[in-house]
Amino acid sequence: MFPFRDHNPSATTPVVTWLLILVNVAVHLWQVAAIQSEAQLYYLYNAYAMIPAEISAGQDLPTLVTSTFLHGGWMHLIGNMLFLHIFGDNLEDALGRLGFLAFYLLGGIGAGLCQWASGPLSPIPTVGASGAIAAVMGGYLLLFPKARVDVLIFIIIIIRIIPVPAWILLILWLGLQVVGGVGADPLTGGVAYWAHAGGFLIGFVMMVPAWARRGGAGWWRRTDGHPPHPETVVGPLAPSRVPTVRRRR
Repeated sequence: MFPFRDHNPSATTPVVTWLLILVNVAVHLWQVAAIQSEAQLYYLYNAYAMIPAEISAGQDLPTLVTSTFLHGGWMHLIGNMLFLHIFGDNLEDALGRLGFLAFYLLGGIGAGLCQWASGPLSPIPTVGASGAIAAVMGGYLLLFPKARVDVLIFIIIIIRIIPVPAWILLILWLGLQVVGGVGADPLTGGVAYWAHAGGFLIGFVMMVPAWARRGGAGWWRRTDGHPPHPETVVGPLAPSRVPTVRRRR
């Protein structure tokens, strides 16, 4: 299952969401252009990635923020930015631009601390925006649990697009992070599962005041968990206009 869009249009231009995407892409482009050796990459990560052992020593605390703008490769970056694009604009609508920026940064810091807590003596650098984006996903679950999200389903060579309620996708994603975290060794590196799971739960909790201002459980009853505005209407995919070229015999 690979989500690629939701049916929840934003009422305002998501300036902060686009700016965060732009900054992440710009930093990665600089990294690709400037880092030409493993030694340079080591110094970059040592200075700006979140290293739990250093946090435990009270050092490099700003890396809880700077690490969220570094990525380990193009697929890492593209996946994170796609999720931010899908879910970020609606939270920016709900919180306002400055409120959303604060929410995103605090979510990233909290996610980094969750990863630190899972292995406080680990020397493995942690990079990526996924902890902050997981917080966005947690907040989205609280406000719009039944918003429809289109996902690509891959079954061997068969590809299908199906809409699913956001809560199914998000709860499944959270469950996979918890299962992965239980089996992971923070001293050997890999996926920062606890940053993902912790960031998600932190985002859910941080969104409670905004949810309560809308009426809490009453908001859910009024909207039935759907966005409070008409959802995006997505028609069937148009057939290709490329003419068929017959093989000559």
